[in-house]
Amino acid sequence: MSEKNEIFVLPFDHRGSFVEEMFGILGKPTPEEMNRVIFFKEIIYNGFKIAMENGVVPKESGAILVDEEFGDEIIKDAKQNGYKVSICAEKSGQKEFDFEFGDNFREHISKYQPEYVKALVRYNPDGDQDLNMRQIEKLKILSDFCHKEGYKFMLEPLVPATEKQMEILEGDKDAYDREMRPQLMELMIEEFQDGEIEPDIWKIEGLEEKEDYEMLVEQVCAGDRESNIIILGRHASDEQVEEWLKVGADVNGVVGFAVGRTIFWDALLEYKAGEITSGEASQKIAGRYEYFYKIFKGK
Repeated sequence: MSEKNEIFVLPFDHRGSFVEEMFGILGKPTPEEMNRVIFFKEIIYNGFKIAMENGVVPKESGAILVDEEFGDEIIKDAKQNGYKVSICAEKSGQKEFDFEFGDNFREHISKYQPEYVKALVRYNPDGDQDLNMRQIEKLKILSDFCHKEGYKFMLEPLVPATEKQMEILEGDKDAYDREMRPQLMELMIEEFQDGEIEPDIWKIEGLEEKEDYEMLVEQVCAGDRESNIIILGRHASDEQVEEWLKVGADVNGVVGFAVGRTIFWDALLEYKAGEITSGEASQKIAGRYEYFYKIFKGK
C-alpha cells in the first residue's frame, strides 16, 4: 500500500439526521437554527485543522467530507488552506438516490472544484429491481461527469437488509453483517460495474474478516481497474470501528477510512451540554481523528 494513495476522511456531511438527532429540529431549520448547525460543523472542521497542524495525519492524506448547505464557508476555507475536500452529491435522507440540486448538480460541484465527489446510495441486489436500475442510471451520470471533469468519484453504497433476508436470519442484524452482507456487497459492486459506474474510491461498511475485504478488493479492481476501498464508521462504538480498521488495514487496496460521528458526536454533545468549550470540543475531535489514524497505521 503506497502512502500517497491513503486517504483518511473526516466526514460531517450529515444533514437531516444531524439536524434532527443533535438539535431535535424537524423540517427546515430557521435562519437562527441554520447558524447554530453551521457553528457545530465549524467545531468539527476546526478539529480537522488542528489535526492537520499537529502533523500526525499527513496533510496529503487527510480530507474532509462536507455538504454545501451547512458547509459553504468551510469548503472555501479548506480549499484556500490546501486541504483535500469531498462534497456530497446526494439528496439527504432519501431511500432512493437523487441529486441534491437536481439537474444543476454539475454547477454546484464545479464551483468548489473538490478533489472528491461522494454519493451515498442504498442498494441491495436482492431488493427492488426497478429501484436498483433507476439508481444505477443516475449514478452512471455522476460517474461519467466526475471522470470527464477530473474529480475523483467516491461511492458509499450501503446494503440494507431486505425483509426476506431478515426473516431468514430471524431478525439477527449481526448475523446479517457476518453471513450475508459481504457476498451481497461483492454482487452489488459487480452490478454497478456492469452498469458502467466506476468509482475511484469505494466507501464501504466495515467487515470483520480479512478474507471479505480481500474479496471486495478483488472485485473493485476487476478488469485492471485502479480503485481502492476506505472503511466507514457507521456511528459504531470505538471497539467496533477499531476492529474493522485493524482487519482492513492489513489488506492491500484498503487505503484508509471515513469515520465521522464516532469521532465527533460525543464532543459536540459535551459542548452542547456546556461541559466543555467549543475549542476543547475541537481539540477532542482532533485527538480522536488522530487516534483512529494510529489504529489504522498500527501505531
